[in-house]
Amino acid sequence: MAFLEVKQQLLSEIEALGFPRARAVRALHNTGNVSSEVAINWIIDHESDPDIDRMPLVAVNIDIEPSEPFHITEDMKRKAKELRNQMRQEKEEEEEKSERQREKDRIHSGKELQEAKRIAEETERKRYIDSRQAEKREEKNAREKVLQKLEQDKIERKRNLGMTSERLATKPTATGTGEKDEFNPQNSLPAISVGIAVSMRECLRSLKHHRKDDSEKVRKAFQTLFIYVRNVAKKPDEEKFRKIRLSNPLFQERVGSLKGGIEFLELCGFQRKGEFLYLPRDKVDPRVLFTAGSLLESALTNPFFGILQSV
Repeated sequence: MAFLEVKQQLLSEIEALGFPRARAVRALHNTGNVSSEVAINWIIDHESDPDIDRMPLVAVNIDIEPSEPFHITEDMKRKAKELRNQMRQEKEEEEEKSERQREKDRIHSGKELQEAKRIAEETERKRYIDSRQAEKREEKNAREKVLQKLEQDKIERKRNLGMTSERLATKPTATGTGEKDEFNPQNSLPAISVGIAVSMRECLRSLKHHRKDDSEKVRKAFQTLFIYVRNVAKKPDEEKFRKIRLSNPLFQERVGSLKGGIEFLELCGFQRKGEFLYLPRDKVDPRVLFTAGSLLESALTNPFFGILQSV
């Protein structure tokens, strides 16, 4: 590995003028250690070299014999000052350029974040619409199956009474096109986040699905949740309606032990605080409570609610 040889005295003189050691070493080596002035001129001519500030391996020769005193001329001082000013200006320009680039990057990142948020909201809205449409189709199919079963039962009863199949065939079925649809679930919700409404519906579906063999327990759970929501909506200033003890045996039996029960209340605004579910007064949102009440009412009155699995 090669070493750059420089003289200690010349190196000290150039450093005294404010030049970095790496530049001084390269200048002295490349000028043959002739003099400080020659080395400074070399620095001025090569100050744009990419490796000028890279510290090389240095072998410093220490002069044993006393040398002639070195005098720094005014011209050397002027050149050194000009070079330092130039270096400082280049550094400032580079910092300004870097700052402008960072600002551009921040703006670009902000735009990307806004676009990602817009896409997420659009996807969420489309998912809700698709879910509602699929649920309507499922409800229609289930309703038709129920009506067909009722019609078959009616035909069977009449057959048992001795009525002929020919007479039965002339009877109009209950599934004609002119029949009024008695199953007309709610089609609109208040202007809240679609994601909240979807999540609430999924909680109620999950609760019903996991207790599908115990319809009475599901009904009591829906009724209890409806009472909690209704009480807060009617009297939001009364803290007793906004505070539920988690260890309450009745609450645990009807809601707390069921999958989706506590999650539904949390979507209504309730928060876990120690041993309680608590809904702060400033977090009471009538729109959210209205949506929750509407979904619970549908769950209690619509026999097809929850038949469709998550989309």
